[in-house]
Amino acid sequence: LGDIGKHFPDNSEEFKGIDSKLLLGRVNALVKEKGYSLVNADCTILLQKPKVAPYIIPMRECLANVLGVDLERISVKATTTEGAGFVGREEAIAVYATVLLRRG
Repeated sequence: LGDIGKHFPDNSEEFKGIDSKLLLGRVNALVKEKGYSLVNADCTILLQKPKVAPYIIPMRECLANVLGVDLERISVKATTTEGAGFVGREEAIAVYATVLLRRG
């Protein structure tokens, strides 16, 4: 479906300050329109602090709700970079998401 910027350009006023859950819902709708469904999503948050363990379940619940899937299909975990790189220097937070889709 192309790059995320194709669908949600960062210079568009329409998307300035928009709730990312709305964007996720739109992407999910686009995926479904093409005949795919979510099998599972595995998300890893890289950050030094704050500790996010108390928020893992609510994050999973939120994602599952937006995507319309069972909670068991959504994994969220967090790790540090042990002080390495821009994340370790607390200059940024990074997130990796791996999503498995099924056609049909």
